[in-house]
Amino acid sequence: MVVLALLVASCASKKEMLYFNQSLPVPQDSFQWSEIYIQPNDILSVKITTDVPELALAYNIAPSQQNNIQGVSAQLQGYLVANDGTINIPVLGVQQLKGLTLDQAEKQIQKALIEKGFLKNPVVICRLLNAKFTILGEVKAPGTYTFYENSLTLLQALGYSGDLTINGIRKITIIRTENGKQTYGTIDLTKSDWFTSPYYFVKPNDVIIVDPNTAKIKSSGIIGNAGSVISVISVLLSSLIIIRSL
Repeated sequence: MVVLALLVASCASKKEMLYFNQSLPVPQDSFQWSEIYIQPNDILSVKITTDVPELALAYNIAPSQQNNIQGVSAQLQGYLVANDGTINIPVLGVQQLKGLTLDQAEKQIQKALIEKGFLKNPVVICRLLNAKFTILGEVKAPGTYTFYENSLTLLQALGYSGDLTINGIRKITIIRTENGKQTYGTIDLTKSDWFTSPYYFVKPNDVIIVDPNTAKIKSSGIIGNAGSVISVISVLLSSLIIIRSL
């Protein structure tokens, strides 16, 4: 009876394990993609070009400067956004980018180049080089991952880590730090109503936590899993039989 009770208690229902037990939402005609907003400590790649490439060289990080950096990732060869949200572009000077999207930053830098009379038809391309998220708990490969997509979904982030293990609860927690504020969200992967959640898209510096289910927690205790309990009971019964037969 004890063994049966333990086995039943450690079982998880099919509903608790499968993704999207509910019907998936009807596809929308227009999908709202996520935007990444520039924050302090971001590392930006800012590339400026024009009709005459030689004229734009002075506004970009010189190749010689990049070559002098040995053993440093390409992520560190961009502009570090200061605590006040600014970067300092050669010749052009300081630009306030905090709170802007990458598209807005491109337009602002382009406008500054034209208004100051530096370049006539500049093309500006901005990319975030150090966008990363951390995933912890019951996934196959927990850790911190860098991504370069402007819009990364939660399912894609789980794919980076090899998906949840069989012992992971399908209700996960997201800790988000954005614009100096920390927020928390919970996503139930067995449902489909979170497709419109603000946590559907992963933001830079998000922390995703996957807690273990009851069976996993019980197996990590002193008693252990049901198999261990059966082994202990078998040993005790065998010992009792031997003692009584003496």
